Amino acid sequence: MLSELGISRVVVVEPMDQIPEEAFAADGYGGGYFVSNYPPFSHWTDDAVISTPASLQVSQPSTRPLGVYVHIPFCRKRCHFCYFRVYTGYNAQMVEDYLGSVVQEVALLREQPALTNRTPDFLYFGGGTPSYLSARQFDGFIGALQPLLDLSSLKEFTFECEPGTLNLDKLQAFRAAGVGRLSLGVEHFDSQILEVNGRAHDHDDIYEAYELARKIGFPQINIDLISGLLGDTEETWKDSVRRTVELNPDSVTIYQLELPYNTTFHRESRESERDLAELPDWPTKRRWTQAAFDQLEAAGYELSSGYTAARDAATFVYRDSLWEGADLLGVGVSAFSKMGDTHYQNDKHIDGYQTRIKAGVLPIMRGYVMNADEQLIRQVVLQLKRGHLDRAAFLAGHGVDIGQRFAGPIKRLERFGLAQVDDRGVQLSRQALLQVDRLLPWFFRPEHNQDRQSD
Repeated sequence: MLSELGISRVVVVEPMDQIPEEAFAADGYGGGYFVSNYPPFSHWTDDAVISTPASLQVSQPSTRPLGVYVHIPFCRKRCHFCYFRVYTGYNAQMVEDYLGSVVQEVALLREQPALTNRTPDFLYFGGGTPSYLSARQFDGFIGALQPLLDLSSLKEFTFECEPGTLNLDKLQAFRAAGVGRLSLGVEHFDSQILEVNGRAHDHDDIYEAYELARKIGFPQINIDLISGLLGDTEETWKDSVRRTVELNPDSVTIYQLELPYNTTFHRESRESERDLAELPDWPTKRRWTQAAFDQLEAAGYELSSGYTAARDAATFVYRDSLWEGADLLGVGVSAFSKMGDTHYQNDKHIDGYQTRIKAGVLPIMRGYVMNADEQLIRQVVLQLKRGHLDRAAFLAGHGVDIGQRFAGPIKRLERFGLAQVDDRGVQLSRQALLQVDRLLPWFFRPEHNQDRQSD
């Protein structure tokens, strides 16, 4: 019983909007920066894994789900808020050379014992802009991958798209290859705001792409939005949410604008070319996000995480599987992988990545080997993004009572009125869920809770 561990069921405190922001600013990252993994990337090192990690060289349980992430790093433009590894200005031949390198990487990985008798459960093309590829390039790439990866048993194939890159031929090629979940990087519906923030598409591109995708019959379409873009106001944000609801996508994912050090906005602020005070602050972004989810819920959607509202039978196998401990094979420049107890990342530079592949070696740059406690923490913080922790599931899967192991942070959540706790586990409040990333560091080991994650 959690109550027997000194953890009460519910603590009544002030409403969330009366708790000073300073109460959270001194803890963890102090903002809402997205926690995508654990331990933080800043603790991964180049000497933690050899060129072929030990976890790849031994058999892994065939019962553990396996996913494949393919990084397509090319974009028409670099968005001013983007902090991913992307490249612009690449011609067709350069793109095809890169795709050939990814195929060679997959061939090298297929030789590893960790993949013996394992077929992918889910496939995710991310970027960058996967839809930057032409229909011909995509068909050739998928055709080269199929002999290496048995894609016949996929539970989900997700493909990220920038609306302005789509046309009928591409969408037909994606659907014919088995893409079932199309994720449109809309971000906003106001063309002027899109332009100011460096997006390559406009309002008209969004509607054209969406209508084509619906016409072709993709089972699931997700729309991404970002609250707090430069130039956004109360009225323009409300308009974007209204237009999203009118389109009736299967799911909507809302991110709150972040400005890590490697974004154009951040660089311009250091060079005194732009005042970041022009951008909406964190309380505003959180308020806008909450209002958007309230409107989506009124339209029949349900929150499936701190970022996504979904309707009907919409699923997100990639997300849920990773958050529950699945293995992930990340291929391409800068891609991240998790195999067994080991994280690793590929070379972050496209030239270095391709040079290693040409030499016949895996392009692994850095990594981290987790101990049992770190593996537990990873699943706890990732599953908290869905808003709840199942005590019995963690006891069965890890042999650990999370109420005892995380008594301190759980009590803290209760003290601020951010969670309810009972014999079944932990349930975050709505206010907590919408700012969950700033709460997750409370669950980190002390040595991992001193700095912000970097790429």
